[in-house]
Amino acid sequence: MGQFLLVDSRKLDGFEGLHQAVHGSHVDVMQLGRGRLRGTLSHIGIDDFSLSIGAFNVGMRTQRVSSDDKLIIGMLLAAEDRVAHWSFDMQLNDVLVIPPLLEHDGVFHGASAYAAMRFDLAEVTSLFGGEAQLSDPDTWRSRGHFRADLQTGAIASRRLVRIMSHLRTCNGSLTPSTSDFWKRSIVECMAANVMSSLPPDDEGWLPSARRLIRRVEDYLDETGTRPVHVSEICAALGVSRRTLHRAFQEVFGLGPVSFLRHKRLCAVHSILRDCAPGSTTVAAVAMQQGFYELGRFSQYYLAMFGERPSQTLGVSPLQTAGESIANA
Repeated sequence: MGQFLLVDSRKLDGFEGLHQAVHGSHVDVMQLGRGRLRGTLSHIGIDDFSLSIGAFNVGMRTQRVSSDDKLIIGMLLAAEDRVAHWSFDMQLNDVLVIPPLLEHDGVFHGASAYAAMRFDLAEVTSLFGGEAQLSDPDTWRSRGHFRADLQTGAIASRRLVRIMSHLRTCNGSLTPSTSDFWKRSIVECMAANVMSSLPPDDEGWLPSARRLIRRVEDYLDETGTRPVHVSEICAALGVSRRTLHRAFQEVFGLGPVSFLRHKRLCAVHSILRDCAPGSTTVAAVAMQQGFYELGRFSQYYLAMFGERPSQTLGVSPLQTAGESIANA
């Protein structure tokens, strides 16, 4: 009996599409770079095993809550700027291990591409058979970063893309033997980089900065949806504005003011995208998120997403103009 093959490829139009960055696992995302996000996202699934390959054109922050009981192993395929996951500074073709039930935090400072496979930890022994250390499930229970060999990594990266391209042309199902072959072929690409690397690098860059930012985000979660000023954060956490600024610059390449503004802009974008025209106004949503100078808000929004907020909401320019005249 054949095994069902899931194939799903789509173009990305907005950062929200990256909520499904890894097939079967929800990822929280926030746009950091300016411009309208464009990209592609492809998934192939063979029963509970999946491979996802995504590419996008602006900086992103990704987080994944600790509710997923699957092992995720990823590879950085391309990056125009710095990429960091947790405290690991990534280079091209490096491999990242995200164990089951562990929170994940990543920052892409520019256009990037990645591959990620997701499967049950119980499959490790069979899929990595022949390599004693890799076939031990305990090897994958801790987060890890494996530095890729330049030559081996480039070959593995190209092979993953070719495998995805090939499987996208298949229809419907695979035989048990071909299913096993393709899963092993995908795993082998990741394993090649792991085996050629040094042991996992547990020493990351600026862990203290990341710890401070985690405290900031915990505080923001506690405050709910209301806008929060930087001075309030400094007072609440007992840190200077200079310390806070340095931490955000090192981790995100943005100051805390810009980061908070980007976060609020992303919230506005998601709300407008989900609302039907006529159910709310741009001004109402913007003010709910703390943007009181609507002219400046519109400039920020256009620079960030490459479109006006009324376009996201689906309101025509004529309707917007009519509302402005009516309210004058």
